[in-house]
Amino acid sequence: MVRVSTLTSLLAVASAALAERRFIPGAYIFEVEDGHDTASVAQEVSSHGTTRMHLNYKLFKGVSVQLHDMKNHKETAAKLASTPGIKKVWPIEIHDLPDDTMGRSVNLKDWDIGGKPDWKLSRRDVMNDTDIWPPHVMTQVEKLRAKGITGKGIKLAIVDTGVDYTHPALGGCFGEGCRVSFGYDLVGDHYTGDNIPVPDPDPKDCAGHGTHVSGIIAAKDEFLHFTGAAPDVTLGMYRVFGCPAVGAGDDVLIAAFNMAFEAGADIITASIGGNSGWSENVWSVAVSRIVEQGVVCTLAAGNDGSRGVFDASEAADGKGVTAVASFENTDFADFGYPSTYSIDGGESKVFVNAPANIYNWTAITTTPMPLYPLSLEINQPDACDPLPDSTPDLSNYIVLVSGECKAACLEQDKAFNLAAKGVKYIILYDTWEDYTLYRYFLGDANITAAATVPARTGRKWVKAIKEGHNVTVLMKFPKNEDRQLAFEKRTDVGGYLSGFTSWGPSWEMDTKPLLGAPGGAIWSTWVGGYTTASGTSMATPITAAIMALILQIRGSTAPRFLENLVASNAKPQIWYDGKKAYPGDLAPVPQQGAGLVQAYDAAFATTLLDPSSISFNDTDNFVKDHEIVITNKGSSEVTHNIGHVPALTAYTLNKTSIWATKFPPEVSRDYATLDISDSKVTLKPGHRKTISVSARPPTGMDEKRLPVWSGYIIVNGTDGSALSLPYQGVSGSLKGSTTLGPEYGWVSWSNQTAAKYTNPSRVPVNYTFTLPQPGSGAKVLQPMLTFNLALGTRLMRADLVPMITCPPKNLTVDDPLGGKFKTIGQAHSFPMTMMPRGLNKVVWDGSLDSGEYAPAGKYKIIYRALGVYGNPSKLEDYNVAESQPFRIAYAS
Repeated sequence: MVRVSTLTSLLAVASAALAERRFIPGAYIFEVEDGHDTASVAQEVSSHGTTRMHLNYKLFKGVSVQLHDMKNHKETAAKLASTPGIKKVWPIEIHDLPDDTMGRSVNLKDWDIGGKPDWKLSRRDVMNDTDIWPPHVMTQVEKLRAKGITGKGIKLAIVDTGVDYTHPALGGCFGEGCRVSFGYDLVGDHYTGDNIPVPDPDPKDCAGHGTHVSGIIAAKDEFLHFTGAAPDVTLGMYRVFGCPAVGAGDDVLIAAFNMAFEAGADIITASIGGNSGWSENVWSVAVSRIVEQGVVCTLAAGNDGSRGVFDASEAADGKGVTAVASFENTDFADFGYPSTYSIDGGESKVFVNAPANIYNWTAITTTPMPLYPLSLEINQPDACDPLPDSTPDLSNYIVLVSGECKAACLEQDKAFNLAAKGVKYIILYDTWEDYTLYRYFLGDANITAAATVPARTGRKWVKAIKEGHNVTVLMKFPKNEDRQLAFEKRTDVGGYLSGFTSWGPSWEMDTKPLLGAPGGAIWSTWVGGYTTASGTSMATPITAAIMALILQIRGSTAPRFLENLVASNAKPQIWYDGKKAYPGDLAPVPQQGAGLVQAYDAAFATTLLDPSSISFNDTDNFVKDHEIVITNKGSSEVTHNIGHVPALTAYTLNKTSIWATKFPPEVSRDYATLDISDSKVTLKPGHRKTISVSARPPTGMDEKRLPVWSGYIIVNGTDGSALSLPYQGVSGSLKGSTTLGPEYGWVSWSNQTAAKYTNPSRVPVNYTFTLPQPGSGAKVLQPMLTFNLALGTRLMRADLVPMITCPPKNLTVDDPLGGKFKTIGQAHSFPMTMMPRGLNKVVWDGSLDSGEYAPAGKYKIIYRALGVYGNPSKLEDYNVAESQPFRIAYAS
């Protein structure tokens, strides 16, 4: 049973309007104790509201309810927590899809020019029938596929927006005997995250995200020769988003994971989350329970790399959950029709293009024509206005124009303006680097032919011509049988860590992410076609698929064993700061975890390491000594050389402020020193050896900035094995660092709740808010309690303090933490728990955590944030910020 006083800290966040967390006002999950009758407890709780979902699962029993009494929902929930059989009560948070970058989708029907489609897969320097899919090459999937390993017999469940199972590459059907053979729609089309779900048995996708994820795992397209990493898994889909995909509640996500678990899934994967870093949130707890029962769960690390260090995501932050980072694909996939170009009459090179609605290139398919760029500066709104009289005769050129438009300018306007100057042939180049090609409609402009090329191709041509070279193009008349998927090397970012990938560690210093996979510029299925997308959403499913391939080879294994196996065989990669690579420096562990996953090495590894990673924690909680177990599961004796390779140290905080450094963080070559008990170990088959590892943190660093030092313990065997185990630690005190600066708690106006208000204005001192009478619901300008956390906090308080010399004793109490002030209580949304760092905004109507309303008068808010690792009962473990004085009055 949970005490009401303890429960309050869990419930109060429910009506907070947060910049980074969203909760459903008045909605709660009531978890039931084991051994109690779930139905009777749920009936009692549901008598106070509308049942959202029954959560009657082996690993999570309870009910989610939307309470009727919105005015006093916190107090109602707190009282219900005392109901016999209630284990815990949780406010329901809404989770979003990561902010992935989605290109245009290719609708296959739109590309039919006539005749029977005959799809091809070509690489510009290779053409064969082997698995040359770049993400598969990067991760050694192609080596397993060459051995016929396809994930057969492994049951893999996805939790996402649904799946377009009618897509030919995904089998064309749903149910037994189909590629997508199991699953459920938990929410219905009209679900928005906060309304009550209306489930049905059909997990059909209307958003695309889940279809893209599904293709990465299990697509089979015989024409494109495109397959997912594990095309023969038994695939399931649990749809948790409506149309559009605007949010999924904790209750829905918990239900989806538990349904997948009870359906017998060997692996569950989800590319969903949000800033957190605390493993005690309810969804994280639910997923961790499933992992404890032997099911691998992979979750996206998040796409907030710009926020810097210490920004782990929920539920990737759960104990035992495999959090996945993103690496950039080595190649970009372009779908289109092939033609050729040459520079200064040199070697002919293939490029792909998308024909416009006017595409009669017949007259120039035997003789190359010169390119004429309308501008030598890229991404200009070329030809949006009529061309000047000084424009030369362009009838014997292919005119190259940017697809960039300005207000009231469409691509067909460009075509008409060009045609007015006698232009017959046009090539538009895209403005977005990684967009899938698109067939433009240019109306009935008086031109002969037009096409689109990728941004990379157009920019390359503009650059060459600007440098004085001549570019000629030989167009080929587009035919369906020539359509192809062509790869082009991404020489700028290919193979590096994605700048968007979120950094760890968690606030508990767990290694998050644990490892990474290709997630930048990934081609896959979409509703009705294909598209290219970027995000940890794309890295996570290929990791899940790799787990399936390994399970097919090695048989059923515990998640910890599989994590150890995959992490120890991953390959740490070098640091890339978004502009420059540093070949001699490994990227920090909090960015990449163990590194880029290597499927083949993990699948056939005979040397095993345990654990998957080591955390030395921070200076206050320093764990100096650790043990690593090395086991030889092979048939021959192996000698292992053991050493240490450091990664760059990353500073968490700026030099001159309390705030986290944005990407790229400042890095340093100051490394920890590791003392390893054995430098060489010889193991006979079936034998194991425990070695001890201790760390001496780097010296001379600015500990106030919380430098995260990390690296890899290397275990190289005479059998050719090359294993590594990541470690990390922090110099400095997380508890002693500033979580809340003294000036970063204030009162704003409620009309600044939108995300664009990144620094809401402070109301003037003694400003008066006239609030509606309690319970009236009138819409007026209200106070917005605003605070900005420099670090995460497990507990956030906001006490309302009367600004009079002798406040009435019957209205005030002494600060329960022993502070030197009297308070009438906390504002209604407080205390809050498990908060990530960042800006938070809470609209306040005058109500208190007690359910009463603050009397009219003059007040200030005393905000207090518990330091990381702080004791919630100790006043000295909190950071304090006081708002400016303000007044409240109530309308008559």
